[in-house]
Amino acid sequence: MRGQLQRTILDMLARGRSVQETAVYICVHAEEHAAGVLCSIVTVDRDGILHPFAEASISAEYTRAMDGLRIGPDVGSCGSAAFLRKPIAVHDIFSDPRWAAYQALTRILFEEHGVKACWSSPILQSDGRVLGAFGFYYRENRGPTDDERLIVEECVDICALILEREEVRADNWRLANFDQLTALGNRANFIKSLERAVGSANRSAGILLIDIDHLGRINNAFGHAVGDELILEVSRMITQHATRESSFRIDADEFAVLIEGDNVVERLPSLARHILADFTQRPPLAGPHAFPLSVSCGGANFDHDRPLSVPTFLQHATLALNHAKQAARGDFVLYTESLAGPITRRVRVLQALAEALAEDRLKAHYQPIVSLETGEIIGLEALCRVRTGEGKIIPAAVFAEALNDRPMGYLVTERMLEHVARDTRHWLDQSVELQYVGVNISMADFDQRDLRVRIKDVLSRYDVPFGHIVLEVNESVYMDDGERKVSQMIGQLRTDGLMVALDDFGTGYASLTHLLNFPVDIIKIDKSFVDKMSVDGAGALIIKALLDVAAGLGIRIIAEGVETADQALNLQRLGCSFAQGYLFGRPADRDSTTETLLRQHWENS
Repeated sequence: MRGQLQRTILDMLARGRSVQETAVYICVHAEEHAAGVLCSIVTVDRDGILHPFAEASISAEYTRAMDGLRIGPDVGSCGSAAFLRKPIAVHDIFSDPRWAAYQALTRILFEEHGVKACWSSPILQSDGRVLGAFGFYYRENRGPTDDERLIVEECVDICALILEREEVRADNWRLANFDQLTALGNRANFIKSLERAVGSANRSAGILLIDIDHLGRINNAFGHAVGDELILEVSRMITQHATRESSFRIDADEFAVLIEGDNVVERLPSLARHILADFTQRPPLAGPHAFPLSVSCGGANFDHDRPLSVPTFLQHATLALNHAKQAARGDFVLYTESLAGPITRRVRVLQALAEALAEDRLKAHYQPIVSLETGEIIGLEALCRVRTGEGKIIPAAVFAEALNDRPMGYLVTERMLEHVARDTRHWLDQSVELQYVGVNISMADFDQRDLRVRIKDVLSRYDVPFGHIVLEVNESVYMDDGERKVSQMIGQLRTDGLMVALDDFGTGYASLTHLLNFPVDIIKIDKSFVDKMSVDGAGALIIKALLDVAAGLGIRIIAEGVETADQALNLQRLGCSFAQGYLFGRPADRDSTTETLLRQHWENS
């Protein structure tokens, strides 16, 4: 009875049977109701390629032989029906021109099954796109009967239902496992492949991680379309030397290759060298200034003689990549045990910072910023200091790298903002003459996109005017501002009344032209330029040029790291009005800083 087949198929699917199992059942059903007929179902992918899907009696040799054919007006019965989107009945497969190019298939059909004729009907999606074809094969030179047309009509309707369902499942699987831009496996796919490789017995494995250097800056300078094309180009370079199945895009700017089998130790660096060589031959991006392109690579090996967990294996490769980006950008670094020390120290420092935050042992110390003309303290920079459980101060250099950890950097800034707001209110209540207090902000604070709200909240709670706070932002934060979220947020904060200082100017990629894109109120010249004033004079020339440009832009200049009276005098001669350094005072806690500020207040009264 018509409708019974559909109910049976839906019941099978509800009970967890696969789509292919239900398709085989449809073929069996059709052969039972159309005596002497052989049945098969083929699918058509989005590229118009035929693939065998289900059959009950047709030989596997035949279905393998037709796999991969492209549909067309003269591609047998199934390929023609799918291409023309209409049933095709061929009464003699040996003489019909649609089969002329496929004599090997006709030979298999006749020798294996005695087939002489074929009738095929297209299986169409609800929107009209072809999903496959449903074929009847006859041992006589004939076409379909009326009863067979009714059988096939019902079967085709159900096939459309299950194939559409299968296509949705396949699409969802692709979305979950493959990158949409490059069609390479994604991070989830990579981790599953890595787990399989580590779990297989007696097989060595290697991970190569490839990072596109400064992709955010490229997107910012040339647009995301150029960035996407670069990503596609890198994926093509990788798959020229590694299979697509072993290549993955695991992050916006990061790729991975999984190597398995023999000679992994030799193959891993060889693969890296080939990819790096391809990239070095690529011309720079065109523009007002040629933009050099590079990738950095890190790798790690796995041997079953020394088993590793998947997270540890991946951590080794990531550590090697990070080391390449920091110390050998544009090159390849292979993980060795000597790299394990830094990451172990970093984990320990992160743990120590977390404990210090929990036990309120993270404090703000303040270093004076002075007028070179009068020697008066006009501002302070808040510097993070951590006390041990025994009361000792941990040197800033020990935990500075740990602040690059985004979650930790965010928490430290939150605590520092609290200290600065509270201490500033304390000084204002004592009528101390103090223009501002500077607090350092990291990329982690901009990533969360709530910096403006956090600052407004803490300053409101302590009733501190915005004009008393300066946000000090390292120039590397500006240079990594691929999405321009930093510049947008800075603009909003300056509108609120806060001042912004560009910290450590000259240590990274910044140049004077960047000041046009990232307007600031203060530039803090790095200590390295101050030190060079007395060595070769180059530092003095750079400082003088910067002072002239800053004066024209209305930007205040502060020289950092001033340690001697000669340096202070030379800076003043160059026209620098403000400075900071050990010559004027080391960082001190709030109470000591309060005494210094009050003493200056009394002396000026």
